[in-house]
Formats: sequence, structure tokens, C-alpha cells
Amino acid sequence: MIPLSDDNPTLRTPIVTYLLLGAIGATWVFVQGAGLNTLALVSSVCNLGLVPGELTGGAPVGLEVPLGDGLACVVDQEPINRLTPLTSMFLHGSWGHILGNCLFFWVFGNNVEDSMGRLRFLVFYVVCGLAAAAAQVAVDPSSPIPMVGASGAISGVMGAYLILYPRVRVNMLFIFIIIFRIIPLPAWLVLLYWFGLQVITGLPQLNQLNAEGGSGVAVWAHVGGFVAGLVLVKFFENRNLTSQRSRWRHRLHPDHP
Repeated sequence: MIPLSDDNPTLRTPIVTYLLLGAIGATWVFVQGAGLNTLALVSSVCNLGLVPGELTGGAPVGLEVPLGDGLACVVDQEPINRLTPLTSMFLHGSWGHILGNCLFFWVFGNNVEDSMGRLRFLVFYVVCGLAAAAAQVAVDPSSPIPMVGASGAISGVMGAYLILYPRVRVNMLFIFIIIFRIIPLPAWLVLLYWFGLQVITGLPQLNQLNAEGGSGVAVWAHVGGFVAGLVLVKFFENRNLTSQRSRWRHRLHPDHP
């Protein structure tokens, strides 16, 4: 189930959304070698990715985390570690990872930016990303495994969208074997379904008897970012912009809620 678009027009060009997408893409290509240079990819993830155990001191210095092809991440105490909650937001682990994140951000980000204004949206995005990182660190503070991806911050954007535009229709692509179909669904159903999957997937990580449980994805960063978006959206929302957008949307889609 993949979001393709929504029935939510924008009043202004979403410049910050474009700039963030550009920064993410440029980081993937020029810092991480677009996934084609294994050494560049592994080095970026190890050195600029967020390692919970490095931030908390819970992982022993020198501990190696194998990443295949004879490469490994080594826990260290470098000063750059303090900045990794921010730098990790612009890193990704594969083409699928970055394309998936950028698609979700493309669908939901422009509308949230249009409801906050550009500067507020940028601050909101970063704060949600930091909250997502904090949530993952809190769940597994001794983990030596690097965490990368914009999904925590984007989850905050999705949480904000749920509060601002719960009834707007989102065009979802459903794929079942060889059947492809686009079905419009209300945003509240799409976003709550997605959030529920994150919680269910992350529950094994909370089991002290199953410390290695879970999917290998930092789903509690998704949960933390989403909840941060829910809580903070009203502090960042520009109500005048939201009202203008709602009136414009109803003009374009008078039959929609």
C-alpha cells in the first residue's frame, strides 16, 4: 500500500519541502555514493549515523558491528557523535529506503508546510526528527547499531497531517501479485493504519527477554516522530493558512469532506 498523491492543493510553492528533498538526495549521491560505493556507504552510516550506545555510553568502545564484505562499524567516542541525531536524518541505507521516505514526504510534506509557513515547518521537521531519535535511544540505549533515515522526521509530518487534514482523501496504490489498483482513502485511515503497524512491529523490541526481536528497522523512531507531530502541530500551525487552504480545497473538491 503506497501513497501516490492526495486531494489537498497547496497555496504556495513548498520551497522547504523541495530543499529538504534536495538535501537528502544530494547526501545520498555525494556523501554516500548513491549506494554504488560500498565503502562510502558504510563509512557514512558508521560515522554520521546515530548509534544509541555511543550517545549514552552504554556500548563498549571498540565493539564491532559487522556489515558484510569484511566491513564493520566500531563504537567510538568521537566528538561528531553528538551531532549524529541531526546528521542521521539525511542518511539512508539503500535506494528503497530513500525512495520510500521521499515518496511519503512528497505526498504529505507540502501540505503541512503550506499550513505552517516555511520557517516554522523547517523547525518542526527538525524537532520531530530529534524526538524520533530520542525515542529510539530510549527504547534501546545500549545498541551499537547505527540508525539512519529521514523517516522519524517524516513520521512527525504525517502525525501533523492526521491532525490538520484527517478527512482528506489520499490516493493509495494497492499491489496484490499482478493486480494494481489506485484507491482513494481518508487520511485518518491511512495514517492510523501505518502507525498501528509501527507499534505492532516494534513491540518485540520492548521484550527484555527478546532483545534481538523486531524487524531491524528503527520503528520506535517512527512512533516517536509521529507522536511528536501529533503533539506539536498546533504550536506550529498558522491558522490563517490552514483556513485558506481548507476553503480552496472545498472549491476544487466540493463533494469531498
